[in-house]
Amino acid sequence: MSSSALAVGEEAPAFVAPLARPNGETEVVPFTSLLAERPVLLVFYTNDFTPSCVAEWCSFRDYSYLATEDRYQVVGISKSWAATHHRFIDWLDLPFPLYSDTNLDVAEAFGVDYRTFGLLRRSWRSCFLVDTDRTVRYRWLADHPLDPTRDVPDVWEIHEAVVEALGGATPSPARDT
Repeated sequence: MSSSALAVGEEAPAFVAPLARPNGETEVVPFTSLLAERPVLLVFYTNDFTPSCVAEWCSFRDYSYLATEDRYQVVGISKSWAATHHRFIDWLDLPFPLYSDTNLDVAEAFGVDYRTFGLLRRSWRSCFLVDTDRTVRYRWLADHPLDPTRDVPDVWEIHEAVVEALGGATPSPARDT
């Protein structure tokens, strides 16, 4: 587990990066402008089109309740370029925007950058619920013993934990089995 990752209660960094939106637009968007709308579940993943990332984003997409969630918004972030994000969004029919962190500066600021086998720099598969005041309210970090990019989060469990972190006011839908 990444010992340098932001902890619950810490302030998330402000950043500005290209955001690929499902409608095909790309714009440079300050993270704080998304937070002005509502809290963000920021989902760090390795790269578009890798098998484990496809599985992860299919699980987010298939839990369709997340696309219409009004308490928080799901936003992905990886080192892939915005143009690649658009192909990924289209291929998987994703309803979520994806930030491009090509130099992994944002991953480093969140404490989730690392080198696979000491060589390839990547972002640690992780999720951070960041409240409108930039406070981290929840985090999930991959815990695979050899490669943290191999863990895929249980989206339903993350959603339940996020709802609880936000006060749990509205019941969540039943889990599909």
